[in-house]
Amino acid sequence: MNPVPHPPRALARLQFHAGFTLDDAAARVDYYADLGVSHLYASPLLTARPGSMHGYDVIDCHRINPEVGGEDALRRLVARLRARGMGLVLDIVPNHMFAGVGNAWWMDVLAHGRTSRYAGYFDIDWRSPDPLVRGRVLLPILGKPYAESLRAGEVRLDHDADTGAFVLKVYDNALPLAPETQAPLRAAGSVAQVLAAHAAGQGEEGFARLHALLERQHYRLALWKLASDSIDYRRFFDINELVGLRMEHTRVFEDVHALIFKLYAEGMVDGLRIDHIDGLADPHRYCGQLRRALYRLERQRPPGAPRGPAYVVVEKILAEGEHLRPEWRVDGTTGYEFMDQVSALLHDAAGAGVLDGLWQSISGERTGFADMAHAARRQILIDSFEAELDRTARALFGAARAELDSRDVSLAAIRRVLVEVLVHFPVYRTYAGVLGRDAMDDKVFGIACAGARRTVRLEDRELLEQVTVWLGGQAPRSLPPGPVRQARARAMTIFQQATSPMAAKAVEDTACYRYGRLLSRNEVGADAGRLGLPVADFHARCVERQASHPHNLLATATHDHKRGEDTRVRLAVLSQPAAAAAWAEVVTRWRSRHAGLRVQTEVGMAPSAADEYMLYQTLVGAWPPQLDPADAPALQAFAERIAAWQRKALREAKRRTRWTVPNEPYEDACDAFLAALLAPAQGFVAELAAFVARIAAAGAANGLVQTALRLTTPGIPDTYQGTDYWDFSLVDPDNRRPVDFDRRQSSLARHADWGALLASWRDGALKQRLLHELLQLRARHPALFAGGDYRPLAVATAEDEPGRLIAFARGWRGRAVIVLALRHTAPVLLDAESPRWSAAGTAALLPADTRIQGVPAGMYRNVLGDRHAEVEGPLDPADWLDPLPVAVLEAV
Repeated sequence: MNPVPHPPRALARLQFHAGFTLDDAAARVDYYADLGVSHLYASPLLTARPGSMHGYDVIDCHRINPEVGGEDALRRLVARLRARGMGLVLDIVPNHMFAGVGNAWWMDVLAHGRTSRYAGYFDIDWRSPDPLVRGRVLLPILGKPYAESLRAGEVRLDHDADTGAFVLKVYDNALPLAPETQAPLRAAGSVAQVLAAHAAGQGEEGFARLHALLERQHYRLALWKLASDSIDYRRFFDINELVGLRMEHTRVFEDVHALIFKLYAEGMVDGLRIDHIDGLADPHRYCGQLRRALYRLERQRPPGAPRGPAYVVVEKILAEGEHLRPEWRVDGTTGYEFMDQVSALLHDAAGAGVLDGLWQSISGERTGFADMAHAARRQILIDSFEAELDRTARALFGAARAELDSRDVSLAAIRRVLVEVLVHFPVYRTYAGVLGRDAMDDKVFGIACAGARRTVRLEDRELLEQVTVWLGGQAPRSLPPGPVRQARARAMTIFQQATSPMAAKAVEDTACYRYGRLLSRNEVGADAGRLGLPVADFHARCVERQASHPHNLLATATHDHKRGEDTRVRLAVLSQPAAAAAWAEVVTRWRSRHAGLRVQTEVGMAPSAADEYMLYQTLVGAWPPQLDPADAPALQAFAERIAAWQRKALREAKRRTRWTVPNEPYEDACDAFLAALLAPAQGFVAELAAFVARIAAAGAANGLVQTALRLTTPGIPDTYQGTDYWDFSLVDPDNRRPVDFDRRQSSLARHADWGALLASWRDGALKQRLLHELLQLRARHPALFAGGDYRPLAVATAEDEPGRLIAFARGWRGRAVIVLALRHTAPVLLDAESPRWSAAGTAALLPADTRIQGVPAGMYRNVLGDRHAEVEGPLDPADWLDPLPVAVLEAV
């Protein structure tokens, strides 16, 4: 049995659910081992709510989900992995659990209220300003107003014959009753008599008895619409069914992680991905606790399990200029910042003028993405996070009332100031603790307050400065112990936990569905307002990552992405001036010709101009390479995928429809528009396929370069399930569709030559081969890629260099790997049949005298081709960029 590498060489992410179990994954271990992956990277495996497709709605932290096979199946999977010298990295969810039936901890809180042993596990505000809720948990789960739901029989008393207890049935879900209310019910007569006496639909007496019973419970049932205004527990984003955990309490930390630590000690798990680290009260403390616990368990791990610190990465969105805190002692992030950087690198800023003009002329929007994001933040605060805003404002109000000097500050004024700070907050969150803010957080508050000063009331500007002091500008530790310090610390914690979900909901889930200049830049962790990234800036970020977090995860596709990795880079072609001009011409023609397919609704034309333009982009980006327009079943399947995306996109944008109040006439009209577009008689499908064919080869070239950079720049590459072939997926659930592993295993085993792969490039095997070769390269040189340096190579030419060539070296103790890649290839690949490259194609993009300087002398071979050659001086890229627009030279 081969030893499991530490740190991991390469990860492959798999999504587990009832339709893809741990035993299903065990059957694919050989495929991933042959591909060159060192670790599988599993979605959450703890028991989730029945039918969960993602595992983030955990109901039991002490069991492996039986729907994916349970712990026995996990042991079978790990045995297969160990036999191939592989490991397992597990995604865990410390921030929240599912708030509903099946979660014994949550049910105990509903039954016992504040006296429950689990009351401190969940982040519940027992001090609600609403006297009907104070001291209870608000459950906004009713589809109708409270009284109407009771009279309709949707809330009723029932009896559990197995336990002998009375329960409250809300629709089909059984909620517990407080123990102190069980005895009076049993004493009131037979089960049938008690149920009849509390039948609210049978008369006012039954209604009054049922209501009186509910008034004695530790929860209050409410209409679902009250959630955004009044919910009294911290949620994951605005999802009522996911309740926040108080991971800052040691007992909670140990209980939630008990099984995880057991699995690590037994050698079943080798690393962890921490979901939503920003939701925790104190990420620094949590990471320290986690690292110390894993270190203590290290000596218990059995032979065959990798030694060394456990691999730990955190899901963290880093804004421009923001850095992961080194004191967290984690290996890095899950790689959203890399996904942004490589995407921007493959976009061309030169196309911004054409695309800006096109977007503005079609949509009528004159604001940039930053202003659109600010507007979305302001809307989201009121529409979705009123309760969180109120809780944060009340915490700050408590800090104000704790001091004599600020007793005249009103709650209303604090709320006004808080809104403006949150609207202009430039990052997901800050991390002030007992020592207050550090320099990075001070910079963040400087930016937020500068923006807030422009929009806050003149009379509130002085309060704005005071609020920044309360939120960590003055270290709580500098204050004497007592109410003032406690109030400041509480306000700071609540504020910091609130900013991340508000930012994510406003930017990722609202503004990114409104701003349509080029959808390929509207991605998690990206600044959609920045179209392109210069090569020098990309190099600088790679050098920085190598110095700070060399084992950071590198992702280009995730379970959270808005568009698949190849969808994005195909659309990136449209940013190149030649392609942008062609795109503007064709989309203008389409809009004019399809005017008669739009219909008038109460909220305007459907689809709106902006929605129609974003639909065209999606059709172009997601069109499968092998889709024949004449294949009616395949075209219908594609249409269904786009229709599902469109309805979700319209609701996320929150302009003419939304999840909470769907505008079905508008949505149906947009569906009808899409169906008419793709109808055979329309003729649009043939034009769509023809336009995709014009940019497809350039998009595929981008996809190959993107994959190569993920496999060769500093960090640990993560390959999301199915993306070993082309990935033209859309947002979830589209990006979680079943994967055809048999086909992938067959093409990998064939090991076709490059010529054959290029001839059939549309089937995805070409991308798989590139991935395989580079994973094998990493296996041959693990130390070079784990800790070797990253050195940008100088591109020497007598002419102005347009920045199309990416060249760098990875080195370790005399060994070298050279990477050459071309970007912005539309000038020679527009209308091409294949992404095949040649010296002629290179010469068309680069000056003839282009040379790469600084390459160590010696014999090299291109692992993505057949060329071997001695390099003794400056390297001519045209000699190596064949057959692909990327070459990886291995010293031999």
